[in-house]
Amino acid sequence: MSRVRVVQLTSRPDFPEPFDHLAGGTVWLVEDVERWITEHQPWKARGADEPPPPES
Repeated sequence: MSRVRVVQLTSRPDFPEPFDHLAGGTVWLVEDVERWITEHQPWKARGADEPPPPES
């Protein structure tokens, strides 16, 4: 994942709040990020690279 994509995702209003801001960067709790993935991108939580195609 590129740095640009990380900034895009972490800037979303529905992304979890950071756990802390350190000199080396921002830190999130793994549990918070995994919960967000499960809720907003469930196909990634299942290990797929992209969402399933729309049903016809």
